[in-house]
Amino acid sequence: MSGIFKAYDIRGPFGGKEWNSDTAYAIGRHLPDVLQTKRFVLGRDCRASSESIRDALVQGLLASGAVVDDLGLATTPMVYYHTFTGDYGASVQITASHNPPGDNGLKISRALAVPVGYDSGLAELEARVASHRLPAECAGGALRRIDGLAPFVNWLKGRRRDFGGLRFAVDCSDGMASILARELFGDRAILLGDRPDGAFPHHPPNPLVRANCKALGDCVRSNGLDLGLVFDGDADRVVAVDEKGDFVQPDYLIPFLADALPEAKKGDTVLCDIRTSRAATERLEEHGFVPSLWKVGHAYAKRRLRELDAPLGGELAGHYYFKSFGFCDSGELAALTILESARRAKESGLTFSQWLEPVRGRYATSGERNLAIANKQSAQVVAETALVRMLGIPSSRLYFDGVRLDWPDGWVSVRPSNTEPWLRVILEAKDESLLQQMQACVDSALEDYLEPHEPKA
Repeated sequence: MSGIFKAYDIRGPFGGKEWNSDTAYAIGRHLPDVLQTKRFVLGRDCRASSESIRDALVQGLLASGAVVDDLGLATTPMVYYHTFTGDYGASVQITASHNPPGDNGLKISRALAVPVGYDSGLAELEARVASHRLPAECAGGALRRIDGLAPFVNWLKGRRRDFGGLRFAVDCSDGMASILARELFGDRAILLGDRPDGAFPHHPPNPLVRANCKALGDCVRSNGLDLGLVFDGDADRVVAVDEKGDFVQPDYLIPFLADALPEAKKGDTVLCDIRTSRAATERLEEHGFVPSLWKVGHAYAKRRLRELDAPLGGELAGHYYFKSFGFCDSGELAALTILESARRAKESGLTFSQWLEPVRGRYATSGERNLAIANKQSAQVVAETALVRMLGIPSSRLYFDGVRLDWPDGWVSVRPSNTEPWLRVILEAKDESLLQQMQACVDSALEDYLEPHEPKA
């Protein structure tokens, strides 16, 4: 195949030779055998190609004897909700998340919304589709279109508490959060980009790119709001800006979410990805939680959260996972929990930025830098070696997702992307001076590995 089968999902430019309606049909024919179920629930985002993918996928599933419930337009967490609360053996959400409008993809889960990654079903599915041999057709296929939005919103409302006089804005990024934002957040929220439009006319649906948070930040500042929230295209991620309109690094929020989550108690484990700031993990420990680092990506995080029976997990990318939500990520539930933190801050007489300062101001950070490097594995070793020469033997080494090295005064994560063609590097240090020295060391070590152009995000 063309590389559309990723570590966590299926995703790529739609309409070419290898990712098209015929591919979607073939996936539908093979999925019941791969997942050993005939009971599916489906949803889709608002991209121009999503409906045609839905049609082809459903035709394939029906020809294989599957019984399919179609939710229609849905956020990805809405599909997860129906998967773990309903009598389904599997689900598929048609989405390319934060990718450009011409891309599309599939997020596939088993019963109880257990994710299907490359090492847990996608590799087998890829091989079957690439064989160009279809299984025998089966009778018994049936399609039902159901309204799944109201039950999902009602469940979320049951988790919502009084916003306590907060004034805030919500940017739906022209994506799927638009279908529930007004009902979930009420009239107190100023909504931006709140009509589903797969062309994403206001800005690309990737809230990690700070330029995509500009309209939200401007709205917060000009209206004197307490904070703002911005969703990605399929609403499984959310990012915040403070009352100044400044971007809040998503992993900084993990300890505040743990504090605000009713079911999270002292002594509980909180899952963090390998890129998580030491400021966040230290804050968790200070508040009685036990941080546990693990691989990046929802297919890994959800399984690990189940193994740990942890109430909460979080990632630098703005995914937040909840035991109470079937161990899945929900941008909507995370947004409600962030608002609870902001309410606590306001009741304490603090602005949101002041509330975050014990974590946000603890270390100097480079943020995640994406380097266009062909030979990612070799480059990772070279960067690691250079920093060890500079800073000495690290106090901790983690090798389960790239490498993370920790020293008393700083740390580095060097990680080959699982889904995109670059090396991701994060540096954090006790002060800006040491950070600059570490950055210069890495830049020098990787100079010969860089491709002509470095991606912007």
